[in-house]
Amino acid sequence: MRLDDEQMSDNVEKRSGGGARGGIIGGGIGAVIIFVIALFLKQDPQTVMQAVQQVQGPGGQESSEQLTKDNASPMQVFSAKVLHSTEEVWTDQFDKMGKTYYKPKMVLFDGATTSGCGGAESAMGPFYCPADNKVYLDVSFFTELEQRFRVQGDFAKAYVIAHEVGHHVQNLLGISKKLQALRGRVSETEYNKYSVMLELQADFFAGLWANHADKMKKILESGDIESGLNAASAVGDDKLQQAATGRIVPDAFTHGTSAQRMSWFKKGYETGDISQGDTGIGLGTAANAN
Repeated sequence: MRLDDEQMSDNVEKRSGGGARGGIIGGGIGAVIIFVIALFLKQDPQTVMQAVQQVQGPGGQESSEQLTKDNASPMQVFSAKVLHSTEEVWTDQFDKMGKTYYKPKMVLFDGATTSGCGGAESAMGPFYCPADNKVYLDVSFFTELEQRFRVQGDFAKAYVIAHEVGHHVQNLLGISKKLQALRGRVSETEYNKYSVMLELQADFFAGLWANHADKMKKILESGDIESGLNAASAVGDDKLQQAATGRIVPDAFTHGTSAQRMSWFKKGYETGDISQGDTGIGLGTAANAN
């Protein structure tokens, strides 16, 4: 992946000193475990999540500053460059739709921090918080991606960031709000299916970003798309559940199967057409969202 000429985004905050909150998995990729536990205990997953956060308790004192080349690690510089690339692509896409793209902030933290959506820790994996329009990432996750999931290559890491930015796009376009409006109106199982479709759309948006970023600056190299597909496959709910519990529980899916995630990422990359991103949830695409 060629990012040597890419600028770092100015919208990256570096936090340090928050400390680890223990080894309990709480969200992001770890949300798969929460949903499996909730299913076995016949409890509301949100209730289980709240209990986990209460057990973890508050983190330590932390400092915050804008990320610059002088205070960033190589992987943090890489993350800031990927974010800048997404900013260019989505600004252009929104311009074509006659809309304004409001850039998200990205928080790079160490161990644990707080977000507008509650506590955050590295074990939760990367996530987007719509309450404060920020992407949260501990770059140590990329080491886990390589060691635990055996996914290699810089583009796999870029895919992770682009997926979370995809959730920001959904938030700006009102797609996420349509899903939230269904909570309490449909069963938890049905709501979870809609949530999976939202995640698959974020995979589509990650593929779409790759398409247009390469057209803009030729950032892709041989093997990059395969690396992205491998990342999408590695974090499929079926694979994660099988590894964690030895069982696959479709009702507890949160992000989609490996095959689904790969398919929608590939469709976004191959079409580059935002109107093709309706994953079947009936909540609309970027092309017709209000």
